[in-house]
Amino acid sequence: MSRRALTLMVATLLTLLLAVAGALLPVPYVVLSPGPTENTIGQVKGKPVITIEGRQTYPTDGELSLVTVAYQGGPGTRIDLLTALRGWVDPSVAVVPEETIFPRTTTAEQVDQQNTQEMTNSQDDATAAALSELKIPFTSVVTVVSTEKGKPADGKLKPGDEITLVDDAPAGDVEKVAQTVRAHKAGEDVAFSVVRGKEKLTVPLTTVPGEDGKPMVGVVMQAKFKFPFEVAISVGDVGGPSAGLMFSLGILDKLTPGALTGGKSIAGTGTITPDGRVGPIGGIQQKMVGARRAGATTFLTPADNCEEALKAVPDGLRLVKVGDLHTAVQAIDTIRAGSGPTPSCSGS
Repeated sequence: MSRRALTLMVATLLTLLLAVAGALLPVPYVVLSPGPTENTIGQVKGKPVITIEGRQTYPTDGELSLVTVAYQGGPGTRIDLLTALRGWVDPSVAVVPEETIFPRTTTAEQVDQQNTQEMTNSQDDATAAALSELKIPFTSVVTVVSTEKGKPADGKLKPGDEITLVDDAPAGDVEKVAQTVRAHKAGEDVAFSVVRGKEKLTVPLTTVPGEDGKPMVGVVMQAKFKFPFEVAISVGDVGGPSAGLMFSLGILDKLTPGALTGGKSIAGTGTITPDGRVGPIGGIQQKMVGARRAGATTFLTPADNCEEALKAVPDGLRLVKVGDLHTAVQAIDTIRAGSGPTPSCSGS
């Protein structure tokens, strides 16, 4: 073998080795793919997804499936370039910058905690939406989630405190409490009446200017509902708020006679507010693929996701456009009956 041929062979080998090494280098991207589906009126690992105690329930049939997105990558577990390249050529997955899922200011553990909290909140909101749709009364209270370190509420208000009055006026909701505080001038006192366990306390706080210049006391609040019966939801290792709509439909189905779906397989997604408004979600393409693979032929799609969904809807999947829980129920009623129009993402 000539020196020139040997040099060429060595150069080729080195190039291949560098290419392989480069392909195995970690890259700051996350691969999103279709995740598992779960039937909200079914079971997960032998246990009902939705359990209701203290209220009559009825048998269900069919499927009302939530859909999920699985991901690979993230801080500490980055994917390699080869995995990213495979994702870029697969139409059923998406490859996105790492900071899309894991903002630079948060850790992977914080993102997981946030997703878990969002899932818990979505379950409460879903229960409230279902009961509102069924005209079943319930109450809500404003509770303390946390306080900001060094601010007036720090050490004085405790997580779990129920805020009943602010300046002797009913707390109402989170926004009303915030408005009452902002109605003061910085340096003025505002009185919080709270229930802490079995104690009733009045906690005076002196407002300080926030970053926007408006008075604040440094308390993070959320609405907590008090329902007339117990609703428990368990879906295992699933986080985020996007299953809210399907939880509401599952609860509603169990609380009303007859099978809502008529035995049909319906999947869907969407956040939900306590008054039943359906909001947009991320990963719509992967969720549609997951739904179709699981056998669904109808997919309840948040109205704000319709335009994006139409660009990649799988064959055999019918998109039903929903803006609120009531519209979703009416659409399912029509599908069960087998006749009549349903709101469509295509407008037809």
